[in-house]
Amino acid sequence: MNYKTILFDVDDTLMDFGASEKSALHHTFLAYKLPTGLVDYQPDYRKISKGLWRDLEQGLLSVTELGVERFRRLFLQHDLDINPKTFNEVYLNYLGKEVHLMDGVLELFDQLNDYKLGVVTNGFTTVQNSRLSRSPLYNSFDHIITSEDAGYQKPHVGFFDYTFSKLGIKEKEDVLIVGDSLTSDIQGGINYGVDTCWFNPHKKDNNTEIKPTYEICKLAELIEIVEKEKV
Repeated sequence: MNYKTILFDVDDTLMDFGASEKSALHHTFLAYKLPTGLVDYQPDYRKISKGLWRDLEQGLLSVTELGVERFRRLFLQHDLDINPKTFNEVYLNYLGKEVHLMDGVLELFDQLNDYKLGVVTNGFTTVQNSRLSRSPLYNSFDHIITSEDAGYQKPHVGFFDYTFSKLGIKEKEDVLIVGDSLTSDIQGGINYGVDTCWFNPHKKDNNTEIKPTYEICKLAELIEIVEKEKV
C-alpha cells in the first residue's frame, strides 16, 4: 500500500489530553474559588465524561450537549450550586490554551513532508483549532476536521464522507488513519474501509473485536510503516 494521506486524531495521539484537561480544570476551579476542586472532583468528572464521550460516538448527543451535561451531572452529584453552561465555557477557554505534545510528535512530523496530513477529531472545534494553532504542528495540516463541522462523530461513516470530500481524497487505499481510540478512530476506519494504525503507548490489551491494520506504541514506528508500504 502506497499511502498518500495520513489522518491523525488529536487527543492522546498528537497531544496529551490528560495533561491539558488537568491544567484547564484546575484553572477553572480556581476561577470559581475552589482551590481543591481538581482533587475533590476530577475522579468523578472523568467517569462522567468518559461515559458521555461513549454516548457521543454512538450519536446519542452532540458535543455541545456533552460539554454542559458533564458538569451538570458532576455538580448535581456533589450538590454544587454552579451554572454548568457557564462553567463549561470557562473550562473550554482554558483548555484551548493548553498545548502538551506527545513524545516524538515533532520528530515524526519532520519526516512526513511527502504526505498530505489531516486532523480528524470529535473534540470541540474552537478548542482544537486554538490548541493546534498554538502548537508547532499547525501549518502541517491540509485540513482540520471536527465532528461539529462534519455533523457526525467518529466512527460514523458520515464523518469520513465529509473528511474525504474536504481533502479531495478519491481512493480509500491511499489513506491511513492514526489514533488511540479503538472505538472511535479504528472502528471509524474499519467502517469506512480505510487502513488504520492504533497508537497504543501504554500497551493496553485489545479485548475487543476491533482489529487495526497496524499497532504502534511509539509514534516513531509510524515512519517504518508508511515507508515500508511505499511501492
